[in-house]
Amino acid sequence: MGFVKKIKEEIEIIRQRDPAIHTAMEVFLYPSFKVMLHYRVAHKLYLNEHYFLARWVSQRGVRKTGIEIHPGAQIGKGFFIDHGNGVIIGETTIIGDNVTLYQGVTLGGTGKEQGKRHPTLGNNIMIGAGAKVLGSCTIGDNCKIGAGSVVLCDVPSGATVVGVPGRVVRRNNQALPQEDLDQVHLPDPIMEDLSGLHHANAELTNRILDLERELKEIKRQNSKA
Repeated sequence: MGFVKKIKEEIEIIRQRDPAIHTAMEVFLYPSFKVMLHYRVAHKLYLNEHYFLARWVSQRGVRKTGIEIHPGAQIGKGFFIDHGNGVIIGETTIIGDNVTLYQGVTLGGTGKEQGKRHPTLGNNIMIGAGAKVLGSCTIGDNCKIGAGSVVLCDVPSGATVVGVPGRVVRRNNQALPQEDLDQVHLPDPIMEDLSGLHHANAELTNRILDLERELKEIKRQNSKA
């Protein structure tokens, strides 16, 4: 694919995913656009074993955008970083097609692994602001990772993950359209648990009240006898 065609694709991706874009020229100011230009050059240098030059190009991109993508990472088509400040993508990360990351996302290692030590992401994935996906785990296709979640293990395809540590709270096996990037209306497992406890407590309270009434009625009958 030619350089000009890649730039056109990057522009189209950003215009599709960010409603704040009004003109194509604005795209040239976007951190996501700038860092991907640096990444493409750095990745090619990395594959040709020019490791110092690859790092040099990559670090220039970091200083300009606040986004750190290791030149060894493998990134598919349709990749987009919204805002992007604080995003970190490790060396052995593999990212599929049509993946969207928000600011503060880390695709990192745990510090305890060798070899493949960063995540593998499938296709059509959204990872919310501040989420951390750590270690050589695999995130299946069509997944949503809620903002602030910490994912340390594999996630099945079609799942929604929230919490610390991350837990699967919904799995519908339906493809996630790229326009469905809602970070707000996600299940809240803590509130669901609290609601369950509240319901169970109310049932126990009502049962105790019933037993007290029964006991009073027995005592009243015994006193008459």
